[in-house]
Amino acid sequence: MADRFANVRRITALDPERDAQEILRISTAYEFPWDYLRALEFALFRTYCVPSVSALLAATGEFERRPQKRYDDTALLMAELVDHGYDSARGKEALRVINRLHGRYDIAAADMRYVLSTFIYDPIEWISAYGWRDLTDHERQAAFHFYRAVGARMGIRGIPDSYEAFLAFKRDYEAEHFTYADSNRQIGQYTLDLFCSWYPAWTRPAVSLAVRSLLESPMLAAVGFTPPPRWIGALTRLGLRIRARVVRHLPPREVPRLTNDPGNRTYPGYPGSLSPSDLGAP
Repeated sequence: MADRFANVRRITALDPERDAQEILRISTAYEFPWDYLRALEFALFRTYCVPSVSALLAATGEFERRPQKRYDDTALLMAELVDHGYDSARGKEALRVINRLHGRYDIAAADMRYVLSTFIYDPIEWISAYGWRDLTDHERQAAFHFYRAVGARMGIRGIPDSYEAFLAFKRDYEAEHFTYADSNRQIGQYTLDLFCSWYPAWTRPAVSLAVRSLLESPMLAAVGFTPPPRWIGALTRLGLRIRARVVRHLPPREVPRLTNDPGNRTYPGYPGSLSPSDLGAP
């Protein structure tokens, strides 16, 4: 069997600040592609717990009219940054698209900081619970340094200058701002319906229960979702931990999975002849 921990040794030989993009690319594209994707999907629900964020998303109408495109645009634009680096030609192009889309709206700096923080800490928390191995400190620090640099290039002000300080900001922000609003429920339901649409119709009630079972109590309250029975959550988490044990014994991934994600439904075969400028709402 191929060396399952060769990438870990490669990661720990790199510098978590100077080589942040390379570390995050190895971790995301080779070690935990499925986990990063799932974690960021659940991070979406976390941002919907903030009325000022969900109200803006509701006002755009994107989640109501074309939620799949909105999801794919976000996933691919962020994947471009990790895959190629924020200072590469494609990375700079992706950032121009991201900044153009955000520039249409008056978004509070604290809200921007908070959404950025979910890209760092939600995957770390998910992998700590359900990953096939623990993340190294290099991987955690690299995620912070990478997205802090992305945030600077997005013009986000006031990003804390350490991993611990940004995590403290995230927790304090959630404690202060997580509260129910109709727009939370609206955007949360559109997203839940989207996730369920990826599966056969007869499985969708079970998918809905499983998704809701992985949301924390403050999140369920803030988006107005009915908590599922506790045994659903226990069964879902058990299934995720069993998956992690199986993945631990699989050969290491040889083909990276980032911008070439086959799950992308809006732009089949991306990137192909497409570039980041082809993504995003018109």
